[in-house]
Amino acid sequence: MPLSVEDYSWEDSDTTVVITVPLKGAKTAKIDVMSSVNYVKVNNPPYIFECMLFGSIDDNQSSATIENGLVTFRLKKCVPGHWDQLHSPKSADKELMKTIREEAVRRAHERAEIQEKEKSEKKREREKLLVQQAMRIDQEERERIEKQKENEKAEAMRDLEKWKQERRLQALEAKKILLQENQKIDDTRVAGKKRKTVEAVNQEPVREIGKIGVAFTPRVFPTAARESQKDQEDEWLKKQADRRQAASKAIGDGDFTEEENDPIWLQDKGNSLFKSGNLLGAVNAYTHAIQLSPNLPSLHSNRAACHLKLGNLMKCIEDASRALELLTPAVQLNAASRLKVHVRRGTALCQLGLYVEGLMDYDAALKIDPNNQQIIKDMDNIRVVIQGSNIEAQ
Repeated sequence: MPLSVEDYSWEDSDTTVVITVPLKGAKTAKIDVMSSVNYVKVNNPPYIFECMLFGSIDDNQSSATIENGLVTFRLKKCVPGHWDQLHSPKSADKELMKTIREEAVRRAHERAEIQEKEKSEKKREREKLLVQQAMRIDQEERERIEKQKENEKAEAMRDLEKWKQERRLQALEAKKILLQENQKIDDTRVAGKKRKTVEAVNQEPVREIGKIGVAFTPRVFPTAARESQKDQEDEWLKKQADRRQAASKAIGDGDFTEEENDPIWLQDKGNSLFKSGNLLGAVNAYTHAIQLSPNLPSLHSNRAACHLKLGNLMKCIEDASRALELLTPAVQLNAASRLKVHVRRGTALCQLGLYVEGLMDYDAALKIDPNNQQIIKDMDNIRVVIQGSNIEAQ
């Protein structure tokens, strides 16, 4: 049976009530604190403090803090004025107290649901923003490549025109030389030079004007091949092939609806399947989403979690590594995501027997959240395994 706390203290002003309740050596994690418009409670098993208040308070402007072995309520009065006592005169009515207690619990649940919904909405907005940023980066990259292609095309056209002009000048020069030689022969005949000299001159081969055929190596790009641009061209061609392949897989035979080609919808679907235990279905949903939007880190991270539970350790490591590549630069906004990915990859490495490499991932996660007790505990266990392996090796 709970023991009622009697050694509390309280004081009030015209607008505020301050209640101080001592704790009985319990851990903070086990303490349940609740307040509503006319009720406060501190549950510190086996001790409990609850109070039906003398007047009403504004729960939205009130607060409760736990420090130095004390729970301190700072309650904002709805109606200014001095209270003669802390407890309501109706506190002895058990049925009324029960009703007020149930109402307080109900309000607390409603408040928690609202906070959870707001948190989910904010998370969805952040992920949507990341998708938009990835799409914007892709668009800018396409525009850069198109501009570069246009510049190279213009440069190639200038080179071609320059080459044609040079060829025309060479042809004119050859024609001029031929005419001069023919004129010399005619002058020699008119002057009555010796037949031997005339025959020798006539026997000299005369250069003829001809056409030179030029064939170019087949290319996707309309510009001349340049060794300095080869890596960029290969990268662009690979991206185009990946996009065509992703689009082909995504569209298929027309069996997918519009929302089934939405990466965000597919991610939510994968999350739902993961929570229900359908891991293979979740992997398929994340894979389809990755084909549509390959630069969204949360898709690779979530699929890594599925592979880890399925025992596909190498695939888990691959997805986790790709997610870390996309989660750059390392900023506070993606700190929570990077922590999860490091832990998942570290777990997969340890299950493969690569404890030293796995410990490095856990160390990276601890640097993100130095106060995470679970990570500290897991690292201690990994070190014990490593030390034991070293002893056996000796």
